Formats: sequence, C-alpha cells, structure tokens
Amino acid sequence: MDKPPLAIPRSLFAFSIFYGGMVCIAGVLGNKQVSLGPVAVEAGIFAFLLLVVTSSAVAEVHGRTTANRLVQVGFVPLLVSLFLSWVVWVLPPSPDMIPANRDAIQLVLGSTWRIWLGGIVAYGISQTLNVTIFAALKGGAEGRLLWLRAAVASMLSQIVDTLLFVTIAFYGEFPIGPLIVGQMIAKVTLSALLVPPFIYLFVAISRRLDRA
Repeated sequence: MDKPPLAIPRSLFAFSIFYGGMVCIAGVLGNKQVSLGPVAVEAGIFAFLLLVVTSSAVAEVHGRTTANRLVQVGFVPLLVSLFLSWVVWVLPPSPDMIPANRDAIQLVLGSTWRIWLGGIVAYGISQTLNVTIFAALKGGAEGRLLWLRAAVASMLSQIVDTLLFVTIAFYGEFPIGPLIVGQMIAKVTLSALLVPPFIYLFVAISRRLDRA
C-alpha cells in the first residue's frame, strides 16, 4: 500500500525552493563588487539578506527547529553548485566561444579552495546564528517587534559572516582589516534598511499561503 504524502505547509514548501535558489545565486553574485556610496560591497549580500529574511520568517511561523533544518538542507544546493562549478571549470571550453567570454567565465568559476571553504563555513555558522538570535529574542513575544528582532539577528550574523569569510578566504594574502571594516559597515547598514520591511512581507506571504 502506498504511503500517504507527507503534509508540508505551502509556505514552507515555497520558501524552501526560494531558499535553495538564493544559496546558489549568492556565490555567483559575489563575484562582483558594487559601489554603495563611499563603500564597496560584494553583491552576494543581497541574496544572503534574502536568506536571512527567509530563515527568520520560517522561524517566526514554523519555529526554530524547522528554520535550523532549512539552513542545514541549504548545504545540499550549496555543495552541489560548487561541485558543478568545478566540473564546468575543468572541462575544456568550446573553440567556438568568444575568447573574452571564455576567459571571463573561467575566472568566475575558478575560485580558490579558500574562497569556497570560507563561503561554506560562513554560510553555516552565520545562518544558524541568525536563527538562534532571532528565536532567542522572540521569547514569548509572538509577533511583537518583528522588525527589530529580524534586524538585530541579521546585523549580528552578518558581522560574524564577514569575519569568517574574509579571514578564511584572504588572510595572509593582503591586509584584511580595512576590507573587514568596510564590509561590516555596508552589511550592517543594508541589514538595518532592508530586513525590517522584507521580514513583514515574507511573514505575510507565509501566512497567506498557509491559509489558502
């Protein structure tokens, strides 16, 4: 006899797919630095902030345990995307490729092992920390100060993310102090500006999907 299908809330199903996509695209976007006023920040931060918002929204609606499981499952698309990037990098390019395009994609895909390791470690620790801080601040205050809890958790986790990634990826290559400070300022500012409105949007979408 066939087993009945596992009941998964619609919002959790939708957010899981979205989360996996953001995990993969963050590494691609991170190859470009964008200028935000006086500071430069790697563009992967926009995808990572959406990861933070998604995991926080899941923690708010479905609980800390489910949110942590989402973060853990996120390692699957992350590791698979890194492996496929390496496979495509080592395969010989077609002779019909435009040389400029060939060289650019090889440069993008050919990250060093330290950058890959830094991304994996920073992702796991910072995303888990975000869920942990968000859940701890929630306590018994259901729905209260959602914007503040999400912003504080995001800012603190992004500080840790920056410290881990920059140190693992670039320590010994060049002085990393200015880079860490600049990235922290940019990421904390973006967390304060973008996370509060997005967390309300994501929680509202989650509850609407589950009521459908």
